[in-house]
Amino acid sequence: MSIKDQIAIAGMGCSKFGERWDCGVSDLVVESAYEAYADAGVGPKDIQAVFVGQMYAPVGGLAGAQVIDALKLKNIPVIRNENWCCAGHVALISAIMAVASGAYDVVMAIGVEKLKDTGFPGLGAGRGMNPVYEARRTAPGSFSLIATRYFEQYGLTLEEGKQTIGKIAVKNHKNGMLAPKAHFHKEITLEEVMKAPIIASPLGLFDCCGNSDGSACAIITRADTARKLRQDPIYVKGFGMSMDTVLPHSRPGFSWTSFDALKTSSAKAYEMAGIKNPRTEIDVAEVHDCFTITEMLIYEDFGFSARGKAKEDIDAGFFELNGGLPVNVDGGLKCFGHPVGASGLRMTYEIYKQLQYKVDNPQRQVKDVSRGLSHTFGGGPQLSCVFIAGNERG
Repeated sequence: MSIKDQIAIAGMGCSKFGERWDCGVSDLVVESAYEAYADAGVGPKDIQAVFVGQMYAPVGGLAGAQVIDALKLKNIPVIRNENWCCAGHVALISAIMAVASGAYDVVMAIGVEKLKDTGFPGLGAGRGMNPVYEARRTAPGSFSLIATRYFEQYGLTLEEGKQTIGKIAVKNHKNGMLAPKAHFHKEITLEEVMKAPIIASPLGLFDCCGNSDGSACAIITRADTARKLRQDPIYVKGFGMSMDTVLPHSRPGFSWTSFDALKTSSAKAYEMAGIKNPRTEIDVAEVHDCFTITEMLIYEDFGFSARGKAKEDIDAGFFELNGGLPVNVDGGLKCFGHPVGASGLRMTYEIYKQLQYKVDNPQRQVKDVSRGLSHTFGGGPQLSCVFIAGNERG
């Protein structure tokens, strides 16, 4: 059986992202879940299983129980994953497969993370997963090397390269201003990006996403029954997941300007969705802009831009809100924020609302949208998840 058009999202919810000193994990769970309940017209008694994405569990392995207890759900399975930044997408895809298998009719996928109470950085202050090849490696340090290599490979001076990725930051800050639930609401200029403090050269302060508290939730059901819950369900068109078994940075011959996990996950999603030309067949996308250079690489690995030509599309405004393929129209990780386990579902929430023409700020609504893509990228980084949805059942 093909999953395309067989599964639907019947409801979604998303908390306010940011430094949520006013609440705990349970409050964030309730905030997103009860919006999803109301959106789908269901209640706790309708949920048959829960799939949780959360990177950081409390001591004692209570993460799954945190969700069940907060929502007062009982006598149903809860399955948690901690697949780094992809945990929310893994929860979503697991929920989709659970319904597609016939085991359940209505399930919940939810992602939540509370990072700000302790000032804990989402991905750690220097990796230590392997004492040899990850000692003291940081995410900004890794992606700064990628930026440097990209600039050199495609003939960009340091100034030209920083200006190019800086335009991505300006775009995402402008979009984030229009998103009420986003963490950051601040428009910036290219001059401010260029003069910002350096985090890991050539990446400056505005080239890096922030860590946040937040939660997002989806209610998944069968496509043939979804209209009993709502008149405008959103249909699953395709998904792809790919994990690279070797840390890319440590592999001999690694290009530093492309990731196998990005290419293979998107290719799998396109194949399932029947997409031949993503540049023209995807109407809106939310991608993993942990750093501005990451978003630039994704343009090329996903086939949104030709290899080495992303700069031309950025300069032309192709990925801006009114461009040919709007990307990160809610501000992306850069401005909406990045509570690690929640991000994949937050991105999907934006795509869901865009496809329904129900975005919380009409100024951010993309015109003539029928198919959207959400994406997260995590791990070494070596894990990538791509999800494609549409507002018409084929």
